[in-house]
Amino acid sequence: MTQVRVLMVCLGNICRSPLAEGILRHKAPADKIEVDSAGTSNYHIGEAPDPRSVSIARKYGIDIRSQRGRQFTVSDFHDFDLIYAMDKSNYQHILNMAPDETSRKKVALILNELHPGQDMDVPDPYYGGDQGFENVFNMLDQACDRILDKVL
Repeated sequence: MTQVRVLMVCLGNICRSPLAEGILRHKAPADKIEVDSAGTSNYHIGEAPDPRSVSIARKYGIDIRSQRGRQFTVSDFHDFDLIYAMDKSNYQHILNMAPDETSRKKVALILNELHPGQDMDVPDPYYGGDQGFENVFNMLDQACDRILDKVL
C-alpha cells in the first residue's frame, strides 16, 4: 500500500488544523499516512500553534509544539491526496485555488466524515475559552477516526 498524504487546513494554521494534524499523526501508522497542516491566510507563518491548542493536545498525550504555521499553496494540490478544510469559508478558498477538477476532488470538509453532506464547520475556538478547544478536539478526534477507517 502506498502512503496516503493528508493536509488539514484552517484559516491561520494555529488552532484547528494543527490539532487535526496532531491527532491524525498520533493515531495513524507513519508508514501509511503522512499528515501536514496549513492555513489559507498568511497571518501566522512560522508561528507555533496557539498555546490552548498545545495544551488540549497535551492533555490527550499528543505533542504539537514543533509544528509551525504555513500558508496553503497551489503546490499542495500536487503534494497531497486528501485536503480537509475545517469550515466552508476555507473550503471555498481552497477550491478557488484549484488548478483543475482532479485537484478539486481532493478537497472536503472534515466534518463531512462524521456527518456526510451536512457541510458543518469546525468552529474556530480562537476567541473562545478553553471549552471551545476541548469541543474542537473532540470533533476532530472523531473525524480522524473516520479518516483512518477510510484510508487504511
